[in-house]
Amino acid sequence: MNGTEDSERGLGGDDAVAAEYVLGALDSDERAAAARRVDADAAFAQLVDRWEVTLAPMASAYGSVEPPASVKQAIDRRLFASTAARTVEKAGIWSSLAFWRGLTVAAFAALALYIAVPLLSPPPPAAPAERLVASLAPQQSDVHYFVVYDARTKDIGLSHVTGARAPDRDFELWVIEKNQSPRSLGVIPVGSNVHLAVSQEIQDKIASGAIFAITMEPKGGSATGAPTGPVVASGDLRDI
Repeated sequence: MNGTEDSERGLGGDDAVAAEYVLGALDSDERAAAARRVDADAAFAQLVDRWEVTLAPMASAYGSVEPPASVKQAIDRRLFASTAARTVEKAGIWSSLAFWRGLTVAAFAALALYIAVPLLSPPPPAAPAERLVASLAPQQSDVHYFVVYDARTKDIGLSHVTGARAPDRDFELWVIEKNQSPRSLGVIPVGSNVHLAVSQEIQDKIASGAIFAITMEPKGGSATGAPTGPVVASGDLRDI
């Protein structure tokens, strides 16, 4: 999608649903409904295909991740546990009184441990999401961006959907944490799919639940360190 197409084309209705389905920004019920439409509605399926092609370049900066060895071990246990159980059964263990007595003792011990552990040690804090998405929807403008934030690579990918900047103006991306002043992530480069680096300070703000906003600023961005132009798009982040 080029800049001319972005500025001339509006986004709404099925087109917006298809884009957010590909991006992963729909909630579980909306995503299930969209998946059913892909199978039943050829026109909607074509919209999804088009958005997959349009948004695919956003993933170019994210490398593949090798799954940990524990995943393979867990799969092996699930696949081969039944075989081990059949071997034990053939040895007559189910008819052993000692086995059942031992199983009862073990069950009581496990129950006591299950009750005691949460009381003795608090649960570990939930790990922050590694990849988040946002649909920065127009705010009294036609500017619309899709955003993917990856905490592992400290990178924000932006896909320009609609809205053209004026010749003497730039779009600037801001992160806004509750009760805190907005912090700039920099001027958004011109292009359909672009990337911005993220500092540790900005990562902490995102992890705390901050939202994104885009303002229209003078060429080169705000000279004050604070937004000076109107907010043209904004949105919050969701887990993928």
